Amino acid sequence: VQLQASGGGLVQPGGSLRLSCAASGIIFRIKSMGWYRQAPGKQRELVAGISSGGITNYADSVKGRFTISRDNAKNTVYLQMNSLKPEDTAVYYCNLRPAFENFWGKGTLVTVSS
Repeated sequence: VQLQASGGGLVQPGGSLRLSCAASGIIFRIKSMGWYRQAPGKQRELVAGISSGGITNYADSVKGRFTISRDNAKNTVYLQMNSLKPEDTAVYYCNLRPAFENFWGKGTLVTVSS
């Protein structure tokens, strides 16, 4: 199984980024997926999840700013991040939901700073 996150970078507060996660080795369309993040010195946390049927849920800290979506034809899950704040700075990962320990990839770094 490979879950490869991409799209991170440096962005100013108030800016936007779109993360992508390409999945292989799983029957993607039947899996619930999640975006997670880990900030320096903090535990990894679930940011957003999406079920196989497209039902979404979000951490309170990102509600109204982040949108998770999926394209089953491309085996890809996305995270659109708007109105970014410095506290969103973290390494972002995708995984199944609930997460499988062996499926963590390298993640993609998002830095929100002026």
